[in-house]
Amino acid sequence: MGLTRAVARRLSDERDAQRCLHRTETLVRQRVFGLALGYEDLNDHQALRHDIALQTAVDTDGVLASQSTLCRFEQQAGRDWAITIHEEMIEQFIRSFRRPPKKPLYLDFDATDDRVHGQQLGRHFNGYYNHYIFLPLFVFCGDQLLVSYLRPASLDAAHHAGAILALLVRRLRQAWPEVKIVFRGDSGFCRPLILNWCDRHGVDYIIGLAGNKRLAKLALDIDYTSAIRFEKSWEKERVFGFIEYAAKSWKERRRKVIVKSETSRRGFNTRYVVTSLRGCSAEWLYDHRYCARGEMENRIKEQQFLFSDRTSCHEWWPNQYRLLLSGLAYLLLERLRRIYLKRTAFAQAQVNTLRLKLLKIGAVITRNTRTIRLMLSSQYPEQDLFLKLASKLVPG
Repeated sequence: MGLTRAVARRLSDERDAQRCLHRTETLVRQRVFGLALGYEDLNDHQALRHDIALQTAVDTDGVLASQSTLCRFEQQAGRDWAITIHEEMIEQFIRSFRRPPKKPLYLDFDATDDRVHGQQLGRHFNGYYNHYIFLPLFVFCGDQLLVSYLRPASLDAAHHAGAILALLVRRLRQAWPEVKIVFRGDSGFCRPLILNWCDRHGVDYIIGLAGNKRLAKLALDIDYTSAIRFEKSWEKERVFGFIEYAAKSWKERRRKVIVKSETSRRGFNTRYVVTSLRGCSAEWLYDHRYCARGEMENRIKEQQFLFSDRTSCHEWWPNQYRLLLSGLAYLLLERLRRIYLKRTAFAQAQVNTLRLKLLKIGAVITRNTRTIRLMLSSQYPEQDLFLKLASKLVPG
């Protein structure tokens, strides 16, 4: 992929090159590979810097950077680092397609809690999570990560989501002018500014909508049908339908809303989803288009497996840089899974499983001036797959 090389070239390093032993690319690789391997803290690198296997992966034949060197490097992170890394992540996504995508690109937006335990700048107490947190925003297209944006928890869950959507759509349409883009999110992203922008720029959307009395009144017939069917069968019943709804904040513009009315022994459960998608039934749109965003929850969980919550720096931008380092580690493992593990037992494995089964393998390592030898155990259960991967990934 050339991912770490491309990122390192775009970072502005203020260090005096004549006084530095470790290049920017070496420092970026050391941290990204360390996170992928399960080493979450900088303190781990005090011992890890002597690991011959990691030195080989980073492409150096000497001792790697210490914890203090890595810390000083991260402390110079700024806004420009966040911008350039995000730009490279999006370029990697575009380059992952050989041809312009024929299917619509579903951009999944979601926020999650990032608990903090110190006095970091930007931390705020959130009553819903009952803790001091950051509220990072993630954007995925399928399994591929596009945005990993750190935000304070004092802001709205959709803060800057509209601006990020506009930037993504502009870049994707520069690459593929005919591509169809769909914005997808939960009710926290159902904001008039986002909906109006999507309508003006030809971007479709399917977004959760919080219930209210007006919606309940409009969906009364659908709820009634669900209740009648349940009384006859005493089994959980789901009934779907469309209604036209115009909120005051939408300036009375009418939009199509999917209604899912579910009745069971536990009572009523009615959900609403506003969408611009057409040509399909309400049930199909809800089950196969809106509910598909639930897979994003697993992708966010994988960010946490890669220690995206290790935002323990006092300053803001170093924490954003750490969040992006976890995202870069995810990009590497996601590419490994999507391309090289296709049609294998690990094609759908989570990143922590890939780490355990394929990356952290015991071996005896010897090195001299010309060669590095890795002597692996003959009892390693995944050795056939490991050898196939090695033949594909290692030049020569």
